[in-house]
Amino acid sequence: MKSFTTGLVLSAVLLASCALPRGDNSSAVLMQQIAPTGKLRAAISVGPTGNQFRATIDPTTNRPRGAPVDLATALGTKLGVPVELVTYSNYVDLLEAAGRGAWDVTFITFDEERAKVMDFGPAYFLSEFTYLVPAGSAIRSQGEVDRPGVRIAVAEGSVTARNREQSLKNATLHRFKTLAEIRDQVRAGKVDAAAAGRETLAGLAAQLPGARVLEGRFHVEGVAVAVPKNRPAALAYVTDFIETAKATGVVRRAFDNAGFKDAAVAPAASRR
Repeated sequence: MKSFTTGLVLSAVLLASCALPRGDNSSAVLMQQIAPTGKLRAAISVGPTGNQFRATIDPTTNRPRGAPVDLATALGTKLGVPVELVTYSNYVDLLEAAGRGAWDVTFITFDEERAKVMDFGPAYFLSEFTYLVPAGSAIRSQGEVDRPGVRIAVAEGSVTARNREQSLKNATLHRFKTLAEIRDQVRAGKVDAAAAGRETLAGLAAQLPGARVLEGRFHVEGVAVAVPKNRPAALAYVTDFIETAKATGVVRRAFDNAGFKDAAVAPAASRR
């Protein structure tokens, strides 16, 4: 886990929009819940490929870059506080950190288990989940995956892992802590498929010559802003932030900057 501080301003719209009033009790409560250290600590998932909630590490600057970084920066600008990017390479550590107050906001796919340690705002993207298969695989469709002897890689603590555990009857799940481990397992031929969001798998396929992302989907889930449990003022604020960011094009620009120009922004008030 690493921390970074950024002063990047993503959008003049947010610079001009609703600066926090100072001095009243409601503002004090909000700041205590959303930036108790005086900085907005944004938990950012990082990995070898990015998506609408995962960043990559810039090899030149060694800093995270991607859609969630742009969104966290915009939120910090709206609040008028510096942003500290706290990076996590796996879901297990990110979720554990929520319970001990190590971060103040994150951008992540909704899941019932995650809702035990964080409260979710509205979705800003609807993610499709599917499979990646390595070069030469005989698997051609979703229906061919759940068969005896098929080994499927999933990220520990992920939406995919819980969904596949509940749904698969014959294939075997193999859990790995990081996305890099999953990529390497596919490359080494130690698993027959990897299950994750479509954008994640498309990024992995680019690093695995001949790998294919299967058409269709086995699940759709909302990617949303979230805060640690029991911070109602913070939740209300980030909910308004995301809805405004969707309406004013901030989310659209974050996607475009990250290379996801074809990714659709979720409709207003989307949950999943």
